[in-house]
Amino acid sequence: MRITHTFPIYINEDSTILILGSFPSVKSREQNFYYGHPQNRFFKVLGKIFHEDVHNTVESKKTFLKKYRIALYDVIEECDIEGSADSTIKNATPIDLKSILEKYPKIKKIGVNGKKASSLFKKYLEKDCSGISIYYLPSTSPANAKTSLEELVKEYSKLFQK
Repeated sequence: MRITHTFPIYINEDSTILILGSFPSVKSREQNFYYGHPQNRFFKVLGKIFHEDVHNTVESKKTFLKKYRIALYDVIEECDIEGSADSTIKNATPIDLKSILEKYPKIKKIGVNGKKASSLFKKYLEKDCSGISIYYLPSTSPANAKTSLEELVKEYSKLFQK
């Protein structure tokens, strides 16, 4: 089924790090915000890195992200997808990353969450990232059960080192 991204990028003028997933899951689309599946470990990983509890409300997530100058979006603006499975993504239309980076020049690092997001980022968007550090990271999705929480924390911590 053809789906267009249903909610905007989460970003503010002070954002210095942009983390890109592939495309919102069904649960994220229901919540109208990123990493909405209760088993997704994204906010748990960030909470461990910054030694803070991130509550499951959208507002608490936004407060946390703003505090640490983190922006969230996805590599894909529109695609054919079945449910939430990245493996079913076809006919992807990428986001306009170049315009985002022009509008928000404080973004100096981009983290790419998961294999599908990484392959699409390399295919469509990497060329627009001159002068920006790119970090290809393991997926925090519950579908990536082989990567432990500790391994995720170790990998994502690299994104936040000076």
